[in-house]
Amino acid sequence: MSKTPNSTRPQPWFMHPAAFLSGWVLLGFMFAVQDWMSMRMWSYHVNLRLLTEAWGMQYFIWGVLCWLGWVWMGHHIQRAKLTRLLLWLVPISVACCLVEELIWVACFPHLPLNRPAMPYWPRFWFHLDAELVDNLVIFWCTFALFRGIGYYQQLREKEEAAAELRTQLAHAQVRALRMQLNPHFLFNTMNSISSLIRIDPAAADVMLEQLSSLLRMTLQRGEVQLIPLSDEMQFTEMYLAMQDLRFAGRVRQEISVDPGLHDALVPAMLLQPLIENAYCHGLSRIQRDGVLVIAAHREDSMLQLRVSNSGVGLASNDGERKGVGLVNVQHRLRLHYGDNQTFSIQEVAGGMVTVTISLPLSFREPEVAALAGYGVA
Repeated sequence: MSKTPNSTRPQPWFMHPAAFLSGWVLLGFMFAVQDWMSMRMWSYHVNLRLLTEAWGMQYFIWGVLCWLGWVWMGHHIQRAKLTRLLLWLVPISVACCLVEELIWVACFPHLPLNRPAMPYWPRFWFHLDAELVDNLVIFWCTFALFRGIGYYQQLREKEEAAAELRTQLAHAQVRALRMQLNPHFLFNTMNSISSLIRIDPAAADVMLEQLSSLLRMTLQRGEVQLIPLSDEMQFTEMYLAMQDLRFAGRVRQEISVDPGLHDALVPAMLLQPLIENAYCHGLSRIQRDGVLVIAAHREDSMLQLRVSNSGVGLASNDGERKGVGLVNVQHRLRLHYGDNQTFSIQEVAGGMVTVTISLPLSFREPEVAALAGYGVA
């Protein structure tokens, strides 16, 4: 799309001078053919070439005048108030009709055909009297076109601005949720380290180093929202190692990820709140033989993630399962994918609780996959 000299707003492709003038000439040729066919029906024999030249030149002149008007006044025509436009467009419309007729009459001194040869000015007044109304109609139809382009572009700009605002709002909401989640995670982890300091200082020291690595990984990701599943699993495995230190072998951890899903994109820090919830409301309430299973597999065009844990089931939690972490995950899934995602939590059997997430399967771009660091923009 081009831009007029007086405006930074992109202009439609058909307002390019080549396309615009070609359209006007084509319109003139169509009127010429229509005029020729009409005369043939009434048994008038007129040279088709003469008609196409006359009509083509007339609309070519109008095309040049209208395009110049677009270049010089298009911005004002689109934005000025209608009452003000009419005050100065009425004399301009008459002036354009006069200019067009002056040029056209000079180009065809042998017209009109059915009258004796006349000097220039009598011919001019003759044609002006016959075509003034038609010329005014052409001018005001063109004005309506220019005005309509302005209304259409304003509508598109409003729609694009509204879409941009919605996108910015969604990003701001996701950032706010991430900011809410990180302190929550840090607070709970520091509590775990604090509980280990007196009974197992060495384990607490290792856990503190692991926490430092997790925080460094989080900082390296920055505000990236969607990351490869492999990066998410790296973060998850480090968090699981911390929990394994805390629970001292009371929980058997199992991870199963389809090999073809390592480059699948998922929201950052998606699994950690689910695992934290599993430990807090399930695994921490049993003394031994706990089981935690994390699985990721493909179902048609969807990626399905499952976090299952043994424990005391849902009924014994009295609704505690709906903590900050799970609510946060659900909100982020809704912001990223709208209704094209599912989140469910259910008790399978014997106190085994499973959280299942299903989201659209997408992969990072190959050229991005080769870059260092965590996540994709």
